[in-house]
Amino acid sequence: MELSPNLHRLRVEGFQLYLWHDADRLTLIDAGPPGSAAAIAEAIRGLGFSLDKVTSIVLTHFHIDHAGSAAELRELSGAEVLAHAGDVPFLQGKAPPRPVLEDWERPLFEQVTAESPDIAPPWPTPVDRALTGGEVLDFGDGARVLSVPGHTDGSIAVHLPKHRALFTGDTIANVNRVMLGTFNLDKGKTIESMRSLAELEVDLACFGHGDPIVSGAGERLREAAATL
Repeated sequence: MELSPNLHRLRVEGFQLYLWHDADRLTLIDAGPPGSAAAIAEAIRGLGFSLDKVTSIVLTHFHIDHAGSAAELRELSGAEVLAHAGDVPFLQGKAPPRPVLEDWERPLFEQVTAESPDIAPPWPTPVDRALTGGEVLDFGDGARVLSVPGHTDGSIAVHLPKHRALFTGDTIANVNRVMLGTFNLDKGKTIESMRSLAELEVDLACFGHGDPIVSGAGERLREAAATL
């Protein structure tokens, strides 16, 4: 799905990730669930791009539906993997903390984990560059890394100011409505992070779950944040 001349959403196995393309390189935002690398590679080629043009895989957090195929995609493309330092131990195999669930989240979490019992990648995922927040990455005319702890300690968002675009990871979702992401390690911190993202002037918002907003996203985020 084309969201802008430089951006596509890729859907694999019911999950989603994003492909940003500059003139000379491609960047993946997240990497899909385990076993989806071949489908992701096929989708990239289907858009007319060569896989070896993928130079970076930026992970918004360590959960399996976002990082599960990062290691295989790294091997296939030669891209470097970037993730926040707070999530690196879990990407590399340390047992992760479990989210603190609201009552209404428990049955949904049980359903999800029954299908995929591990919330971290089932094998070590190499991280070539550990981020802390505040970095400006070399894609999208200067992509700003924003530390947004709460969903996980090392959750990040990626802001492209010149394109008025924002990748929220799972801090914010758009499932029937714009809302706080679910399955958070620290709900209070996630609320603070969502409020900080809502202050940005953006037109386009891309979520870990739910449809992107391609126009007027900033106002939609502010309206949702005001209800928290």
